[in-house]
Amino acid sequence: MVNATKPRATAGRNPGRETLPGQVVLVLQGGGALGAYQAGVYQALHEAGIEPDWVIGTSIGAINAALIAGNPPQHRMERLDSFWNMMQAHAPTLRWPDWMGLGNLASNMSTVMRGIPDFFTPNLHALRGANAQLGVEAASYYSTAPLRGTLESLVDFEYLCQCHTRMTVGAVNACSGEMRYFDTRRERLGVEHVMASGALPPAFPAVRIDGQPYWDGGIYSNTPIEAVLDDKPRRDSLIFAVNVWHQAAPEPESIWQVMARHKDIQFASRADSHITRQKQIHRLRHVIRELHKQIPASRRADSKVAALAAWGCWTTMHVAHLLAPRVEGEDHTKDIDFTPAGICTRRRAGHADTMRMIERAPWQQANADPIEGVIEHY
Repeated sequence: MVNATKPRATAGRNPGRETLPGQVVLVLQGGGALGAYQAGVYQALHEAGIEPDWVIGTSIGAINAALIAGNPPQHRMERLDSFWNMMQAHAPTLRWPDWMGLGNLASNMSTVMRGIPDFFTPNLHALRGANAQLGVEAASYYSTAPLRGTLESLVDFEYLCQCHTRMTVGAVNACSGEMRYFDTRRERLGVEHVMASGALPPAFPAVRIDGQPYWDGGIYSNTPIEAVLDDKPRRDSLIFAVNVWHQAAPEPESIWQVMARHKDIQFASRADSHITRQKQIHRLRHVIRELHKQIPASRRADSKVAALAAWGCWTTMHVAHLLAPRVEGEDHTKDIDFTPAGICTRRRAGHADTMRMIERAPWQQANADPIEGVIEHY
């Protein structure tokens, strides 16, 4: 097993919370083993003394969110390290010859057959009778019972529900098809909420909450940034949007590349269009604010004017984009690449990318039009 952590940074890198433009929000996509990149992102923030006020996640992003928000800051890295070391502990390292161009496919196919002991294991009942009436909570290729034990050992759910750090996880109702965001600011969350957010069918079984079956929120929206941009009341925010899937890429030329491109497009979940829509909405909110200033003071107290003015806002959302790089030799099975090398490479990339973003601190130099409510940084 390769320990994916880097030596902890020394003192002197803390930029000071007073220099940050509002609450710090960490938004984490789903992506299986690609979530190792997110662990590196948080490690860099932690070393820089930037602890998030709010963590939002889907699927593996929800698991990483729980490991962060569900532990005091001084224990977060230890718990993240433990989880990702557990994920790679049993992963085989097998490679086809380089000339075949199949990278880690052999190792990843072994994971498909055997699972990850501390995460998921084959569901033999389902495999023996694919058409049997197993019920939605058992109709899956794998059992995620091991994940429950792993989360219960690494996440302090009592601490989580005290909302020291707000956490939101997304899951989709398997019956209604509606997306639901479970939020510690509004309700108590337990292990079942995190597992529901990662219950990707047909691999993983649905998880029942309040009598309803839920699946992985990624099948509806794998980019949960709308949860913060639509939040009420709105607050100035610095949002670290961590994406592990590539929305744009060169034209695929082989069946393997087609399969990989299909998965990238599916799980990138229109991240760019989400931001574009939110920029339009926030611009309109700022326009309403400016128009309200033009109304004579004697009219502002009018109830109708006040009601219309309430649609405006003064908040600014800085979105710092972080995108996991492509790793040499990766293919359409990259999201189950739990090999020590794969986890280590992606985690180090997340750390390096985030340190560069923190050192640039583009949110401090931004001279944006005051009408703009969402400012992006790449």
